[in-house]
Amino acid sequence: VQLQASGGGLVQFGGSLRLSCAASGSIFSINVMGWYRQARGKQRELVADINSGGWTKYAGSVKGRFTISRENGKNTVYLQMNSLELEDTAVYYCNARGSTIWQSDFDSWGQGTLVTVSS
Repeated sequence: VQLQASGGGLVQFGGSLRLSCAASGSIFSINVMGWYRQARGKQRELVADINSGGWTKYAGSVKGRFTISRENGKNTVYLQMNSLELEDTAVYYCNARGSTIWQSDFDSWGQGTLVTVSS
């Protein structure tokens, strides 16, 4: 299963960006899709995820500013990021976990997209 992320870039403090990530391959079902980020010198952390039923989970630092959503029919997850702060600067990775048509589980990562917030 492959994940293709897009939408990163340079944005000013207080601005907005939307990230997209599309999963493709031998997918039977996707249980959870999510976004993680890794800032320079820090560990990768969960930003937000969403399960097949639409239940969402957010890191405390982004709650109220970021919104995760998904289109199940397109195997795509989005992350709308508003009121961006300097601390949101990081490489953002999408993740998907589910099962393949071959009845095996998968846990796949996208290639990462850089988000840089400038002052």
